Parts: sequence; C-alpha cells; structure tokens
Amino acid sequence: MPDDEITALFLETTRHSLLDTYWPRLRVAIAPLTVEQIWWRPNQASNSIGNLLLHLNGNIGQWIVAAFNKDEDKRNRPAEFAAEGGLTADQLLDRLGATLDEVRAVLARLTPAELLAQYEIQGYHCSGLYAVYHVVEHFGLHYGQILYITKSLTGSDLGFYKELNKTGRRP
Repeated sequence: MPDDEITALFLETTRHSLLDTYWPRLRVAIAPLTVEQIWWRPNQASNSIGNLLLHLNGNIGQWIVAAFNKDEDKRNRPAEFAAEGGLTADQLLDRLGATLDEVRAVLARLTPAELLAQYEIQGYHCSGLYAVYHVVEHFGLHYGQILYITKSLTGSDLGFYKELNKTGRRP
C-alpha cells in the first residue's frame, strides 16, 4: 500500500475515533451536568470533569495544533489541574470544540512527510505519527474517566450502545 493511502487510512481512523465517536459522546454525557458536578472531585488527589476537559484541550492544542502548525506552545499544563471552577459545561465544551475544529483542519492536510517528521512536543522527541496516536490514546483515556465520573454522579446509563442486540452485537 502506498504511503499516501496509509496516511489517508490512519487519518480517517483518527478522525473517526476522536471527532466522530469520542467528541459527540462526550458532549452528550456532560452537557446536562451542573457546574457543581463538573467541578466535583472525589478527593484532592483526583481530577474533576472540568479539570479533565481543560487538560484535553491543552493536550490536543499542544500535540496537534501547535506542533503541526509550528505555533508557539502557550500551554499551561499545571493550570489545567489547579482550576477549581468558574466555567460551565457549555463553556468548557465550546472551548474544546473550537480546538477540535483546529485539529480537524490539521488532520485534513497532514502529509506522509509530516507524519514521519520529528517534533519536540512538551519536551519529548517524537514522530508526527506518534503525536497523533498519542492524542487519540490520551483523549480515549480521559474520555473514559469522564464517562465514569458522569455515570457515578448521575446513576444513569449514557445509552451509547443502544443499537446492540441482546448478544452485544449490531443486528
């Protein structure tokens, strides 16, 4: 398979996971939460949903947008975890959505050469391929944490797999 076909497949899979699956489900899960629920922490060693949303925004802005656009890295990672309130679910989702729009534009134009090129991101030396893979994996990790917190707070099923039959398969 030629490099451009592999690149297209990799980027399509990335868009599907990050932008077409995780992102819409994340919005559905947290949109109805109160400000208190968004910023609730089970203890001081844990993060709130608000912290995790700020963290996801910082991570994807740094690892994809700034890296591939060769922008200045203005991320303040410690502030993502230090925040204790002030933003609503809508505000956090709007902020993350705007960054994901930038990610969509970057993914639409990435070339095989950019994916094979070396970058320094957050002090790490890595390929562009690794940077994109890192973002999807990292987003998935925190997406799962956010869904767990949401289910714990609301006691409700989020209904993301309603299409599956009793055996757990799509009919």
